[in-house]
Amino acid sequence: MHIDECEDSAPRSRFVKDPIHDLIEISPRLSSFLDTRQFQRLRNIKQLGTTYYVWIGACHNRFEHCIGVAHLSRLLASHIKTSQPELNVTDRDVECVAIAGLCHDLGHGPWSHVFDGMFIPKTMPHVEEKDRWTHEKGSEMMFDFLVQENNIEIDEHDKNFIKALIAGEHDRTPSEKSFLFDIVANKRNGLDVDKFDYIARDSHMAGHAVNINTSRILQSARVLNDQICYDIKDVNNIYEICATRFRLHKMLYNHKTAKAIEYMIIDVLLSADKYLGISDSLDKPEKYLRLTDSILETIEASEVEELKEARQLVRRIRTRDLYRRVDYKVLPYDMRNFAREKITPQRILDAVRERFSCHGEGAGSQVDANGLGLDDIIVDFSTMHYGMKEKNPLDKVMFYSKSRPNQCYPAQDGDYSFLRPTVFAEVMLQVFTKNPDFYGVVQAGYRAVVASLGPEPFRSTASTAQQGRTGSPDVSEGPPTPRDSPMATPTGSVTDILQSYASLPSIPSTTPGGSCLSSLLRENEFTKVDASYRHISPVKQLVKPRSTSGGPGGSIGSGGKVFPTSGNSGSVIEMQSLGEKRPRDYTGFMEEPGSPSPKRRKAANGAKG
Repeated sequence: MHIDECEDSAPRSRFVKDPIHDLIEISPRLSSFLDTRQFQRLRNIKQLGTTYYVWIGACHNRFEHCIGVAHLSRLLASHIKTSQPELNVTDRDVECVAIAGLCHDLGHGPWSHVFDGMFIPKTMPHVEEKDRWTHEKGSEMMFDFLVQENNIEIDEHDKNFIKALIAGEHDRTPSEKSFLFDIVANKRNGLDVDKFDYIARDSHMAGHAVNINTSRILQSARVLNDQICYDIKDVNNIYEICATRFRLHKMLYNHKTAKAIEYMIIDVLLSADKYLGISDSLDKPEKYLRLTDSILETIEASEVEELKEARQLVRRIRTRDLYRRVDYKVLPYDMRNFAREKITPQRILDAVRERFSCHGEGAGSQVDANGLGLDDIIVDFSTMHYGMKEKNPLDKVMFYSKSRPNQCYPAQDGDYSFLRPTVFAEVMLQVFTKNPDFYGVVQAGYRAVVASLGPEPFRSTASTAQQGRTGSPDVSEGPPTPRDSPMATPTGSVTDILQSYASLPSIPSTTPGGSCLSSLLRENEFTKVDASYRHISPVKQLVKPRSTSGGPGGSIGSGGKVFPTSGNSGSVIEMQSLGEKRPRDYTGFMEEPGSPSPKRRKAANGAKG
């Protein structure tokens, strides 16, 4: 009896049902970290931030993602421990790796990367990027807070090891096995279980599920030369993970509406920061504990005057009166720095003022740009890549074969599909306006800035990048275009530039970077609007139609339609199409109570015959 009681009182593992990995085992040790305020906080932080406003199925949170990463971390570490006992991977190693996977996102702020990727740089503009606060630093702070508040017994060396695993920095604990740092945060090639989980989870929840066999990849993992390698048979599977990462960034994470709402939320937080002290909580774990996506509801429910501006922005989000993207362009990765320098809100504003400052002549007479300020213009650059910026991530992954399981090599041409891109990174340039009334004006200003650049600055940039890759200039490249040629940069006022730009010939695609230059300078016909265009939100489009005569039920317009007034339900009813309907006789279908069904009656009549 005493033994049974001891067995019943002993801590047991529990299981949770996950849509991605099915049943996940939560060990008692892992539960001591999971059942805390610090970890439960992640239930209130969206995994994909504002993407949920566009993909309504993408409502998953950091909570379930971290559990999934802990699960995969334990599986991979346990597989290495079992399949390669000579590596001396211990149960303690497996446990630390699993805890690191569970706690790796403890430091994420509201709307995940929106907070540390966009809000923090705005509040700390003079802090260098290497010294800036990141969610990884926040995770270490919250991990220490979790251990301290919940009195978790853990060796100090183990605690430092877990924090180093979260950061992916082996040099902080050089006595530990270096290949274990490839599991949670792989700085070598970016291929880690964090990526395995979020790619599968984000795709599934957004309704774009991918068929990537993660279990097979984990089972093929093998440590060679102190790094995790994979079977060459899985090279296409691994490449698909990298390709899917790029597609998710292009299709979901940088969607124009999600990006617009990101900037609106940033403005909400910046406006409320002075009153709520949001940025002051970065080094205060108790205060940071309460900083989640729910801050939007906190601001919305407030009545203080200091948060009035923030409340108005929240209301705009709720009513879909959003910032609007006026134009976009996909740029080659090599041009990112030049474009950031030349295409700025200030240059766009200057172009608008130059073109529309005089109302007596030309296009400016039809457009009122008064009131447009620098803060109304947003120029966003989003880098989208396969996981290692401009490099092919598979160049950094090592593979082995069944015939030579103890030797590893990088995959070469012919080892996997040739149907892959020649470049692995690009930049999405998006221009937004905070005031939809200036939609056409801001677009005209942006296009004037691009036109004023002309082809030559971009040609020199592309040529420099090309020389950097090849080591010598392309001998087929012709001499620079002279200033008096038809392709020379237009000069004069912005209006003159816009007019002369239309006559520019296409840049030959044989010129280094020529094809991308011509695409940059070419106006986007799919987004082009008149400078006087003003975007009207869906809510504002619901205006009451003008009536021709009145009545208690509505106003009768042409064609016999009844238009809604404040006294009716608001629906539009077509009256002329409602003719008189002939009444039908249903008595033939009526049955007496208790009479047999038609089927039974038919069977009975057949038996009589």
